[in-house]
Amino acid sequence: MSLLVVGLSHRSAPVSVLERAALARETQARLVHDTLAAEPATEAAVLATCNRIELYADVDKFHAGVAELSTLLARHSGVGLEELTPYLYVHYEDRAVHHLFSVACGLDSMVVGEGQILGQIKDALALGQELHTAGRLLNDLFQQALRVGKRAHSETGIDKAGQSLVTFGLERLARDVPVADWVAGRRALVIGAGSMSSLAAATLARAGVAHVAIANRTLERAERLAQILTEPGASGGSGGLTASAVGMAAVAGELALADIVVSCTGATGLVLTADDVRDALAARGAADASADAEDPGPSAARQGDGTALALLDLAMPRDIDAAVHRIGGARLVDIETLAEASADAPMAADVDQVRGIVSDEVAAFGAAQRAAHITPTVVALRTMAAGVVAGEMARLDGRLPGLDDKQRAEITQTVRRVVDKLLHAPTVRVKELASTPGGAGYADALRELFDLDPQAVAAVSRADTRTSREPS
Repeated sequence: MSLLVVGLSHRSAPVSVLERAALARETQARLVHDTLAAEPATEAAVLATCNRIELYADVDKFHAGVAELSTLLARHSGVGLEELTPYLYVHYEDRAVHHLFSVACGLDSMVVGEGQILGQIKDALALGQELHTAGRLLNDLFQQALRVGKRAHSETGIDKAGQSLVTFGLERLARDVPVADWVAGRRALVIGAGSMSSLAAATLARAGVAHVAIANRTLERAERLAQILTEPGASGGSGGLTASAVGMAAVAGELALADIVVSCTGATGLVLTADDVRDALAARGAADASADAEDPGPSAARQGDGTALALLDLAMPRDIDAAVHRIGGARLVDIETLAEASADAPMAADVDQVRGIVSDEVAAFGAAQRAAHITPTVVALRTMAAGVVAGEMARLDGRLPGLDDKQRAEITQTVRRVVDKLLHAPTVRVKELASTPGGAGYADALRELFDLDPQAVAAVSRADTRTSREPS
């Protein structure tokens, strides 16, 4: 069996296609189940983020696997196969491992070095474990990817090569003004309470925003995030931060009060329309007109460039109507804007070091997988040897019935030691040879030389796969 990944990302597809191909969690579950039901695949996992959708599978046929995975992606994304195919990329075996490790390190992110992808890889693994679609190969692969990503961030300065999408987006909104100076004292509205929204709220709090309103479909989640933000020392900001939680029905009212809006929900339709923004600006204008000109308060209606409302849309598909770009007094930065801006972002010198880490880890992973591939054969050989010892001892009992228990035990132990010593060197050596490139054939040679039962080897392999599918 071999690792195959078929996917599309911001590097291969325009945002409009990525937006339409976005997969809700329930759809992801159906996708991996259907992949596992397909003939070429025995394991499956899906990595879906705001700017990539990738389907990983352990397949026994490359061309059939590519065709099946491409068809399934098209079917579940709702984008026709003919339209989707030009944007798909395919990676196989070591190249697939290299790709995921690069993704985990942030080398393939819209903003190089961002660390949130590690959480998304962890979520992909958790879903595969929950649905029992990730077996030994994908469990090993995704867990190793998480370790490689953490290693890259701890051993290099890859974090400095770029910022998270939240920070990068805020920098785009602030333009030439430091984010902390631009945010300080303002009022923010964060729509959504998931991982990205939580990151946005925490980033705004650290930058010195005065108040954060959290709006979410489930009010309890919004309340929990608001409570976390206001716990002593939680935000790392200047202190005095206040936070509130509201339901989605109250978004319009909060929008009229907000200076900065960050939205990242899992909604399939628009959360803020152009009319919503116009209404908020109109309400804000009326409030500003009636305010005391000597003490306008912390309102951002006077941001220095005519912008009254700054909006950051990190959702895919988008939460905020793209028509907001054309509304006077509003400034919108969305995924498409970030993609264009990040293409010109400078690369840090640490990127080369991370690439070296990825290459080393890919080689190590390949060696470990090749060594693991021969393990069922070695286990079957030792099981066969134990059976031979047991059979010979049974025959000895028939020939020398006068042996007492102590004598029988001593003879049994001696025979086992002889067998173990004879098998030790060749089994250790064959594992070493199997871990080298091109070493897959050693398992076949071992089975042929010792006439091992293929069913016995397969049984060991199946037991190993069942164990590895248990959630870790």
